[in-house]
Amino acid sequence: MMTEGLRRLNFSRKWLLNLAGTVALAALPVFGLLPASQGSAQAAAENQAQGIVGTWQGTLHAGRDLRIVVKISKADGGGYKADFYSIDQGGAPISANKITLDGTAVNISVTAIGGAYDGKLSADSKTIAGNWTQGPNPLPLSLTRAIPETEWAIPPPTPPVPPMAADANPSFDVATIKPSVPNRPGKGFGFRAGHFVTFNTNLNDLIAYAYGLHSKQIIDGPAWFATDLFDIEAKPDAEGRPNQKQMAVMVQKLLAERFQLKFHHDKRELSVYVITVAGGGPKMTKSTTGPNDPTGFGFRALGDLIVRNLTMADFATWMQSGVMDRPVVDQTGLPDRYDFQLKWTPDDSQFSQFRGSGVTVPPPTDNAAAPPGLYTALTEQLGLKMGPGKVPDDVIVIDHVEKPSEN
Repeated sequence: MMTEGLRRLNFSRKWLLNLAGTVALAALPVFGLLPASQGSAQAAAENQAQGIVGTWQGTLHAGRDLRIVVKISKADGGGYKADFYSIDQGGAPISANKITLDGTAVNISVTAIGGAYDGKLSADSKTIAGNWTQGPNPLPLSLTRAIPETEWAIPPPTPPVPPMAADANPSFDVATIKPSVPNRPGKGFGFRAGHFVTFNTNLNDLIAYAYGLHSKQIIDGPAWFATDLFDIEAKPDAEGRPNQKQMAVMVQKLLAERFQLKFHHDKRELSVYVITVAGGGPKMTKSTTGPNDPTGFGFRALGDLIVRNLTMADFATWMQSGVMDRPVVDQTGLPDRYDFQLKWTPDDSQFSQFRGSGVTVPPPTDNAAAPPGLYTALTEQLGLKMGPGKVPDDVIVIDHVEKPSEN
């Protein structure tokens, strides 16, 4: 489930649930004439002196060739900082959150896209041979130090779509609903290029998304609610990027118009999961983006989650609609928005929403290096607790529904 806010360099071969300055580096000119051997020696010495500072580039073979540019500079207070560009996918930089040089070992973490680069710097400091990892299978990526004459041009970033007017009450002007392509894995929601897009979504998914529910809060739906999969592409009738509430309203209207959905509300005591703050407090990073900026909830693989600019209430809603087998209630009391990555080893109770779309939860593993289970991971990595509970909760009871009308 991906909103426009989770912008990533799409380095990996596949994506599930489909979740963005520039450091200018100038080369100092060398004046005078030097013998070739002396010039080479001096160039090598200069490269070694600057370590890994500079512009690096190489091609990643990830189903299709992607040219990668990495700009590395000195960070304030020591160390390094870096920006990654996938220039065949646009000119938006994604900043590394950690970069180290230990002898010849180069390690770069790019948490924003769940990526990591591990390489070895050559003796002349002109190349780095290594692997890019953004998922279960590392891909080779060799980087070469560039000079102004050899640097690849970085395209200008695509201007962000401005937010839709806060008082807008949008509808979909045009909406196409088609049966999903058989055997295509994954499931997703998103807003890109001015269009709302879903793939492999069933009616349980769409109602849950529109009304902030879990499928167990949808009562008396026919069997095809969980089995018939649809791809939707729809254009709003108002300009700008809708916020989460506006997208939900548009989907509500679409369900009423194209699926003839009618229902009534009720309240029932339900088994739920409750999220609270663990002892020691939260360990998440507060988002520096604004409440109207894009948000993101996306998986690189099952159990490998990246969250951007979400409140805990948002996080609970996405966890119940995409991961858990019962509703999730936020009782953290935390009002802020957060950015974080969460890695865990799923169990059979999770991701049942994906089993009709070609995705299976891997069997249990004895690998000691595997991430912990979800509940342990939440506490260790985020400072949160999740446990079972029973609360009176809202449900909707289906009165009438039809399969979607023709486009």
